[in-house]
Amino acid sequence: MISVVCVYNNEKILNDYLLKSMKNQTVDYEPILLDNTKGKFKSAAEALNHGGRGAKGNYIMFVHQDVDLCSNTWLEDVEKMLDSIPNLGIAGVAGKIDETGVMTNIKNGNPPILAGKFQINKPTKVQTLDECLIIIPKSLFNVLQFDDKVCNDWHLYGVDYCLSAKKMGFEVYVIPMNIYHLSTGTTNKSSLQVILALGSLPGGYYKTMKKLLNKHKNSKQIYTTCGNWNTSWPLIFQRIWTLMKAGLTYSFRKLQNKVN
Repeated sequence: MISVVCVYNNEKILNDYLLKSMKNQTVDYEPILLDNTKGKFKSAAEALNHGGRGAKGNYIMFVHQDVDLCSNTWLEDVEKMLDSIPNLGIAGVAGKIDETGVMTNIKNGNPPILAGKFQINKPTKVQTLDECLIIIPKSLFNVLQFDDKVCNDWHLYGVDYCLSAKKMGFEVYVIPMNIYHLSTGTTNKSSLQVILALGSLPGGYYKTMKKLLNKHKNSKQIYTTCGNWNTSWPLIFQRIWTLMKAGLTYSFRKLQNKVN
């Protein structure tokens, strides 16, 4: 059985997406819904640890409120798949192994489009996973939980867990399961706001990433679905360099369009 843990702050979105897609699943599951509409929990790690500790399933699925599982057999299919993966530490539906691009079968946005660069048709080893949907064996979660000291915001708790699980000798997998995710992960910041903030991601992301680079400095490089980060270089320099590269790429494309 899978325990499904979701911390939510919008009950309508929760009902319209996750709960609607779970309503007619072909196997039993344990729903663990954590109401954060009044800000009870200050971080994802805090909330999900609270939910996961009481889970009774063989696997714990930590999932965002705006995810649609897209199939009534989703939980049944994924549990069979997970049972066949040796030395599983954590699995998810989107992840990266290097700088080449995101591996995923997720569709997001309106109209729905493929979220990553590479689709997969079998469980595939990666370095880290996106947090929209991750699944951890209960046996491992009993030993290793989310780091609510380093990840004391709403970002990168899954990335940190992947790296910590790998240090313990477990494997991290992206699995070929389809979902729809309402969020596109894109920013609403203007170009000027992005430049002034030294990046398009929320401030909390960078604060947590700085701590992750120190915690996992033996990894040398941390690949995430929102960017790649070198553990040897100060984060502020990497943020500036990322902006410069984006500006150079934009200028080059404009020049190409003029030439063509």
